[in-house]
Amino acid sequence: MKSKEKGLSSFHLTMLALGTVIGGSFFLGSSVAIHAAGPSILLAFVLGGVLVYFILTALSEMTVADPGAGSFRAFAAGAFGKGAGFVVGWVYWTGMVLAMSSEATAASIFIRNWLPSLPLPLLGILIIVGVTLANLLGAKRLSRLESGLAAVKLFAVVSFIVLAALLILGLAGAPPVGTGALADQPFMPGGFGGFMGSMLIVMFSYAGFEIIGLAACEACDPRHTVPRAIRNTVIWLVALYVVSIGVLLPLVPTTAVSGDTSPFVSGLNAHGIGWAGAAINVVLISAILSTMLAAMFGLGRMMRSLADERMAPKWLREQAEVPRRGILFSGLSMLAGLGVGLLFPAVYLFLISSGGFALLFTYAVIMATHVRFRKKHGCPPDGQCQLRGYPYTTVVILIALVLAIAGMPLVPGQLSGLLAGGVLVAFFALCYLVIKSQRQKNAPGLRQYRSGLSAEASKELDDFDGPK
Repeated sequence: MKSKEKGLSSFHLTMLALGTVIGGSFFLGSSVAIHAAGPSILLAFVLGGVLVYFILTALSEMTVADPGAGSFRAFAAGAFGKGAGFVVGWVYWTGMVLAMSSEATAASIFIRNWLPSLPLPLLGILIIVGVTLANLLGAKRLSRLESGLAAVKLFAVVSFIVLAALLILGLAGAPPVGTGALADQPFMPGGFGGFMGSMLIVMFSYAGFEIIGLAACEACDPRHTVPRAIRNTVIWLVALYVVSIGVLLPLVPTTAVSGDTSPFVSGLNAHGIGWAGAAINVVLISAILSTMLAAMFGLGRMMRSLADERMAPKWLREQAEVPRRGILFSGLSMLAGLGVGLLFPAVYLFLISSGGFALLFTYAVIMATHVRFRKKHGCPPDGQCQLRGYPYTTVVILIALVLAIAGMPLVPGQLSGLLAGGVLVAFFALCYLVIKSQRQKNAPGLRQYRSGLSAEASKELDDFDGPK
């Protein structure tokens, strides 16, 4: 465990989580959800916040009891066997690598609005290399950089809330908007189907909070730091999301919100605030970079956890505080993903659609693992339960996540995500079976070799080989 001076504080963990979560999915992608759900999008964000609270609280209970590296991957392995840990870890890592290579492309497009002479591939490479190198600085330095970028996003959201409130109240030098566009809109114009479709996109807007679990091994006093960070993260996220959408709805009809324009830009442009587009462009770039930095932090720790458990190539194992090999390998994989996108765009689009599945799959595994965890260990730590209503709340959230995965084909463009996610799960399950079979074949020879070693030499071999 880290000392209090060296470990990450609850503030660092909170800003790391906010840096991961508040990204392009909210500033730009939420347009699709708002258009589909209408004013009921407020209810969708509240329900999404409730789901996040229970998932994070379940993760917190397990993390406080065991704040070691690996987080939900290690918990799944303990509950359902090493095969489950292998599949969950690799599916999550692959989905996030592909998603972040896509984010690098998106950031390149925004930056090229200012630097049109630079080619997109070069910009994408520079962004991925920069994010990778920044992560090599270590958790403490990265948390300072992440806090700065997260502060830009928080300032942007708060500024929009204040400006929209002034427009609504008539304190911005123009007649008050009042209820405005809300007056003539039905609560659920797209029906229940539109609402459910928006819920999937809303969950993507909340995605990334699991970084707290992956960072817990570098936190000071995880028993108190992690629950506090989770509580702060949920409060900030739900408050910012619900209030910002709440003040947006009177400004512009949800039917006028376009999927290729930020809803905040649409709302301010509708009232003559034309500079909003340029300002949001800056925020979008910082949001994407912030998300990529925090995601790379988690990817490096996930890869180290896999390598330590002999579930990744042995050359990725290391004892250093900063998992440099895992970070560099993840960065190189993002560059490879970027290259596939340029050479085979149809294949790349199919693969990156698995990102949403990977996250929902991970959250479902967290809740399923929590059921096993509580049955085996009771209330951790020292009988102090955090998740209220167990086992009913855990089971209800698990069912909701399974339904969300099953309902992906109902959302335009998400059928490929379900298919790609299924392919990834099947691929890594097959990989695990092949690796396990190969190790079983080698086991007799290894046992014979060990029998000729001294006790000290056998222990050194165990240390080198990693956990069995």
